[in-house]
Amino acid sequence: MKKPNLLTIILSLPFISSGLFAQENEKVPYVPSPIEVVDRMLEFADVKKGDVVFDVGSGDGRMVIQAAKKYGARGVGLELDSRLVELARAEAKRQGVDNLVEFRQGDALKADISAATVVTLYMLPSFNRQLRPILEKQLKSGARVVVHDYPVEGWNPVKWEEMPLMDTRPEVAPHKHILYLYLWTPERK
Repeated sequence: MKKPNLLTIILSLPFISSGLFAQENEKVPYVPSPIEVVDRMLEFADVKKGDVVFDVGSGDGRMVIQAAKKYGARGVGLELDSRLVELARAEAKRQGVDNLVEFRQGDALKADISAATVVTLYMLPSFNRQLRPILEKQLKSGARVVVHDYPVEGWNPVKWEEMPLMDTRPEVAPHKHILYLYLWTPERK
């Protein structure tokens, strides 16, 4: 099977923030969330000092680094791309929060996320569908899940918000960012 070229992928997958996918040979471009979106996602989840923030598809680490800097929260970034993991580790050290955050290279669909009190996602619906049963199995009651642009199918958000910020970066289709907040309870099953 012929692999699609990068332009085809970018045009068909406009809002992806990371290449963290379980499907073999699928390459997804890394498009980081704007820092204004990162800040709002953390506010939306009501992140506090005692939280453990897991960012699935953590890219350059900005989500967990910001959670550590702004709130003193601990964080774990899960990322498939080893180059981005190294970049995130270096940035955490540069910003003086490497004692609060860690970055794990690997497939999030095989990761242990049970320590998370907050999970952040900026992935495609197909990935969210695959991750959903893992979240349902591993999350403790009261965990918050904040999703950027693509809701978790079958879950009802406790709140959602369309941000006024218009994304006009050339690597994405123009759009306003939408955030969804879910509060996990085992009764959801």
